[in-house]
Amino acid sequence: MRELRIRTLAGVFVVAGILSWAGARLWNSVGTLPSVPLAAPIVLALIAAVLLSTALSLRARLKAQRERRPDAKGVDPMMAARAVVFGQASALVAALVAGMYGGTGVFLLEYLDVPARRDQAIYAGTSVVAGIAVIAAALFLERVCKLPEDDDQNGPSAAPAA
Repeated sequence: MRELRIRTLAGVFVVAGILSWAGARLWNSVGTLPSVPLAAPIVLALIAAVLLSTALSLRARLKAQRERRPDAKGVDPMMAARAVVFGQASALVAALVAGMYGGTGVFLLEYLDVPARRDQAIYAGTSVVAGIAVIAAALFLERVCKLPEDDDQNGPSAAPAA
């Protein structure tokens, strides 16, 4: 499984932000801009909480396993892999959604004197913050589940013995 790259997430965020900003300008010139739902930051924050709690649980279980505690519950490798895949997918979607709401929020900064638009800008800003929290939790989960490097096979002394 490949590691999630921050450059990829940043690229998705920036491209989605630019497209969303341009789309918001176009949509506003044609008619009324669709609203940013209040549920957007709430759902993103819930996903971040699930990812963080999963990472903390797996970290504690792996630590107990490494310390060979008698009551330690093992970690199923497939469950850990599924958790990492869920984290990676969540991070990619969160980067896309945060970029989308970020672009909309930047557009809405011009209209902060209108109370409804100000509320939409606040919702968009909190959605961006919650999206960044999802990305951080997903990267932490990926770090927790990362297998240690095998120095014997990958190091410079990996030459076969004569």
